[in-house]
Amino acid sequence: MSSSGVLQAGGNITVDGTALWTDILETARIGGTPKGGVRRLTLTEEDRQVRAWFAAACTALGCTVTHDSMGNQFARRPGRDATLPPITMGSHLDTQPTGGKFDGIVGVLGGLAVLRALHASGFETRHPIELINWTNEEGARFAPAMLASGVFAGVFTEQEALDKTDRDGIRFGDALAAIGYRGEAPCGDHPVAAYFELHIEQGPILEAEGKTIGIVTGVQGMRWYELTLTGRDSHAGTTPMTMRADALLAAARIIEAVSAVALAHGPNAVGTVGLLENRPNSRNVVPGEVFFSIDLRHPDDAVVAAMEADLRARIEQIVTDAGIGLEMARVWDSPAVHFDPACIASVRAATDSFGYPARDIVSGAGHDAAYMARVAPTTMVFVPCAGGLSHNEAESAEPGDVAAGANVLLRAVLDADIRLDA
Repeated sequence: MSSSGVLQAGGNITVDGTALWTDILETARIGGTPKGGVRRLTLTEEDRQVRAWFAAACTALGCTVTHDSMGNQFARRPGRDATLPPITMGSHLDTQPTGGKFDGIVGVLGGLAVLRALHASGFETRHPIELINWTNEEGARFAPAMLASGVFAGVFTEQEALDKTDRDGIRFGDALAAIGYRGEAPCGDHPVAAYFELHIEQGPILEAEGKTIGIVTGVQGMRWYELTLTGRDSHAGTTPMTMRADALLAAARIIEAVSAVALAHGPNAVGTVGLLENRPNSRNVVPGEVFFSIDLRHPDDAVVAAMEADLRARIEQIVTDAGIGLEMARVWDSPAVHFDPACIASVRAATDSFGYPARDIVSGAGHDAAYMARVAPTTMVFVPCAGGLSHNEAESAEPGDVAAGANVLLRAVLDADIRLDA
């Protein structure tokens, strides 16, 4: 549809950017940190509080709010034709342990701004419009990431998700029940006409190029691994260097290998070790065991596979030379995703209707949209974040950019409402 067609779909309705920014600041107080960030791990008391806030805000707009067996929340605004499946928007309200105010949150609150704009204008869509708050997108407490949207899309079984445990041994299912969000509706038994997700870029490209909107064409492939290296605890003062089985030293060499593999498959490859647990973690004991994670990513699945093969060969050589035991498991494999051309066209038309400077972009981070693309036409909208910084308490975005993204989300949804099932 042309940009003029988008304008016909709902006239000149726009979001209330001031109210959206107020929502961002208000929700940031739930789990707020002294440094201005947010610590709101999934299925914690803070998560329960922000879910209650979300439900109340949506109910005030006349929406019906429900949650399914994985705790995903759905706020539905009815359309003229109740037989049509909903056009959905969504993201997540959980954060990293030292997260910011915007990652995921902009997508949920931007969707709330869309519902608010439709409610204020009285505009009636053909399809029901639905806003989703996905459970455990971050994967910071329960790995892997995007767990509940993965169950929704059939990537994981519900039982395997419920049986996931955090580092303290607490089951996902038990934590979900403890905050009162284990719903009766089976996760995934929920028709969707299309899915749109607004998000900060979490990278530096839009800001560096002076673009307000990223029209997201897909998500790069990514794999997560967990490794346990087993050496031998021994006295730091009495064990000669040549007679040690130092698990931490071997881990350090593997961490260096992760970086080397990413550089060898550049320029678009990345590799990260972000979680490490050293045992017994005593200053005068040679470490006997190390647990850590590895994250590999590239837009091309074949390159991700090549990176894994390269890394595995290097790891085997390192542990053999060091005389260290190795357990290595791939715990998540998310293939590269190519978003729906028609949904992308809706975002492009919406962007053009406002005249926002924009560019096509591939997401370097994983999002619930990656799994939703398996079950419904899907795409994303990016807005800039300061310095490309994310997963950090200093994460920042401009109010005008956030409002622009929500406006594009609004008009893309209205465009899809005309185009779909017509």
